[in-house]
Amino acid sequence: MAEKDYYSILGVSKDASDDEIKHAYRKLSKKWHPDINKAPDAEAKFKEINEAYETLSDPQKRANYDQYGSADGAGAGFGGAGGQGGFGNFDGGGGFGFDDIFSQFFGGGQQRADPSAPRQGRDLQYQMTLEFEEAIFGKKTEIKYNREAQCKTCHGTGAKPGTSPVTCSNCGGRGYVVTETNTPLGRMQSRQTCPVCHGTGKEIKEKCPTCGGRGKTDERHTLEVKVPAGIDDGQQMRLQGQGEAGDNGGPYGDLYIVFRVKPSKDFTRDGSTIYVNQDITFARAALGGKIQVKTVHGDVELKVPAGTQTGTTFRLKGKGAPRLRGNGNGDERVTVNVVTPKTLNKEQKIALKAFAKASGDNIAGKGGSNFFDKMKDAFDK
Repeated sequence: MAEKDYYSILGVSKDASDDEIKHAYRKLSKKWHPDINKAPDAEAKFKEINEAYETLSDPQKRANYDQYGSADGAGAGFGGAGGQGGFGNFDGGGGFGFDDIFSQFFGGGQQRADPSAPRQGRDLQYQMTLEFEEAIFGKKTEIKYNREAQCKTCHGTGAKPGTSPVTCSNCGGRGYVVTETNTPLGRMQSRQTCPVCHGTGKEIKEKCPTCGGRGKTDERHTLEVKVPAGIDDGQQMRLQGQGEAGDNGGPYGDLYIVFRVKPSKDFTRDGSTIYVNQDITFARAALGGKIQVKTVHGDVELKVPAGTQTGTTFRLKGKGAPRLRGNGNGDERVTVNVVTPKTLNKEQKIALKAFAKASGDNIAGKGGSNFFDKMKDAFDK
């Protein structure tokens, strides 16, 4: 039995297709990525998810895992290390190959994946940090990251130019060899990855001088990226074919860019709606009039009605962020805060006392309450 159930980790069934496995991995890797999820166990879960995907996305590793309980074919012995009753290590690598027993007695067994079949390369992830305004309006930028690319000398074959890989002489192109072991139950057959071709089914007589037979080289890849207007913090963008090179002529994997957006000193954002706070004087709040308000699209005029109370919110239509999957912009919500002055000059005091007298207010009445206190209380309601 496998030490870890990779199918349960990804939340898929044992007969899940490659697309189902890839979809589950992308969903979980985004959820548990340590840069996105701040839970204490996020990093451990993220590594576990990657470990599961690395095995189940590779046909050869998945076949070994399904048969032996490990990606390299060396799973736990029957009943654990050492086995039960001395019956451990029937396959010579610690795994008890039940399908090999069936294969010997009944001629059946698990169908092996073609080791020479094209396989897509691994997906990669890149984190991009944006200023608040860059996320609103988008931009074009250039990124650089490391990846495995197809060798330009041998075009991925791993063989020296002018030569080609040949069928492995040790396994006959099957990618595995069959061994026999004497056990208390008789002679048992088991399958192991071919030590000559390492499961590829191909043998390279003369290796490529550039990649040493790998068929791939490490490169610093440069890519121009167009960041869409309206992207938000935590969202990601998929760039097809910008991941790592595949095997046996398989396509490149994909690149996933995860966006991090820096906060703004003036604005906050929820989707396409932008929020801003605006201070106004109590005279403007009482008399009404036009004020200048900041938006990401530039300053605009906002008409404040007479008698506006602190905390009142106004809507500026179309002055928010672009809708990423829609047309037009969201709105901006402006919340006004009526500011009471801490100090007054002589003319202001005279004017306010006249206003208080005209209003019938006693600025030095009982209880020490004065006009300024009443004005402050009125605007704080």
